Amino acid sequence: MLKPLADRVLIRLEAKEEKTKSGIFLPDTAKEKPQEGVVVAVGAGKVYDNGERVAPEVKVGDTVMFAKYAGSELEIDGATHLIISERDILAVL
Repeated sequence: MLKPLADRVLIRLEAKEEKTKSGIFLPDTAKEKPQEGVVVAVGAGKVYDNGERVAPEVKVGDTVMFAKYAGSELEIDGATHLIISERDILAVL
């Protein structure tokens, strides 16, 4: 498994609905980029200039909401994941 470094977080993106509430199926071009996912792995935390390490606020298993265009997407075992900085996480759901 991939291990993020420092204050980075690995998130597995949640699949969004393929259709609207009224039953209309959406093509890939009409879907919005997901902004929610489940934390899969967490780095050790940010290190400040004085050498102090601050532990991350999120933990493995947390469902989080993050900034829309944050991070770098990658595919692991057929699932889409995102590596982002902890500061790009907006909320724990």
